[in-house]
Amino acid sequence: MFVRFPRRGASLALASAAVILGLSPAVSFSQEKLTERPPVSKRKFTSPAVEKTIAEVTKNIKDPRIAEMFAKCFPNTLDTTVFFSMKNGVPDTYVITGDIDAMWLRDSSAQVDPYLPLCKEDPKLARMINGLIRRQAKCILLDPYANAFYPDAKKVSEWKTDLTEMKPGVHERKYELDSLCYPIRLAYQYWKITGDTSAFDDTWLKAMKLAVGTMRVQQRKDDRGPYKFQRTTAVQTDTVPGAGWGNPIKPTGMICSVFRNSDDSATFLFNIPENLFAVASLRRLAEILDAIKKEPALAADSRALADEAEAAVKKYGIVDHPKYGKIYAYEVDGFGNTLLIDDGGSPGLIAIPFLGYGTPDDEVYKNSRRFALSEDNPFFYKGAAGEGLGSPHLAAHGDYIWPMGIATRGVTSSDPEEIKLCLDMIASTNAGTGFMHEGFDKNDAAKFTRDWFAWANTWFGEFVWRVYREKPELLKN
Repeated sequence: MFVRFPRRGASLALASAAVILGLSPAVSFSQEKLTERPPVSKRKFTSPAVEKTIAEVTKNIKDPRIAEMFAKCFPNTLDTTVFFSMKNGVPDTYVITGDIDAMWLRDSSAQVDPYLPLCKEDPKLARMINGLIRRQAKCILLDPYANAFYPDAKKVSEWKTDLTEMKPGVHERKYELDSLCYPIRLAYQYWKITGDTSAFDDTWLKAMKLAVGTMRVQQRKDDRGPYKFQRTTAVQTDTVPGAGWGNPIKPTGMICSVFRNSDDSATFLFNIPENLFAVASLRRLAEILDAIKKEPALAADSRALADEAEAAVKKYGIVDHPKYGKIYAYEVDGFGNTLLIDDGGSPGLIAIPFLGYGTPDDEVYKNSRRFALSEDNPFFYKGAAGEGLGSPHLAAHGDYIWPMGIATRGVTSSDPEEIKLCLDMIASTNAGTGFMHEGFDKNDAAKFTRDWFAWANTWFGEFVWRVYREKPELLKN
């Protein structure tokens, strides 16, 4: 039973976004139920390197369920969500999230992430990702507090009445710190793999300066800053308390994130995984700026902000748990109040080393991971269908496990048995579709949300491909 409970809203039509963003014409879009890979003629983007990888990996996977899922999920972003063009000789790429015709800065970055290692052998693939880096910079310049954007002038957001400063071209304006971090992560990884710096033009530099400036403002040392958000809704996590500013915080040096990676409002504004992701991202940004010999003041400020946020996390974001020892809180407010949970989305506690901060061997991380993957975490579920991290986002449905959280657990594990468990659980809970979903009922995987969620699909593909490269015997046996 497919439950249509989208993590975000569907969109209507809007007037002047293309003029502001300089974006390409409207993309064709339809909500569809995924059970098979689209035929070649209907694929949005193709890559010979990706097709070669699919053939190579699948022939070395013994379990036919995992082989089938990899072959369908790994290319799903390219098959169904990428809209690429060359505009005045410059690449431009718009990537929808799947069942919603809008581009999230977070999702679009993560959706193309597994293709990065193939860019050196596929120039067309590299150009596509170069175009996404450029498009994301334009989006940040339009509104650094927005999480999702439109491609053109023919969309009007269903959230146009939100009590915030909605602009043409913006689908939703939920300020999430990771929305500024993921584009930096994508740019850094692309640069490291390809050596290409062509996307780091004046527009990108202005966007990075605005991103760092926004993070500075959201330290809220002197005042609350310009951003506030409220929505007329019966869903508590879709609006923000405190007249739209959020619950009170005591300035610490950390950066506020009014919403979480799930697009749910935060309980306490200092989200620890988001801040550690920011620490890693700011240092990577500084490394890029040093290499291209531009904006030395911005590089210095990025490092200083990273150091300040990291010190504040160590002082305020680590708590003594009576069972697990020192662990990262999920959210804190600087007054001593803490929220001890983990969420199946990313960034979350178990995703911290994957996103570039620390290592899986760090003691606080290991303790935090044990907590997150235990029944002491209110959003870790076990049932007849499987076990894994859920999210407050689907609390209205009951105990729904997020396959993304299972994949993140597998990617960040060095234990062969745990990795095999994660692979098997995902393969066993796709409800016969061969694709990932947002969440499924812990006792009945046939009850799930979002049958077309490209980030989740491609994330599973990345998980399998990493196992193939690092522990191929787990797939062969």
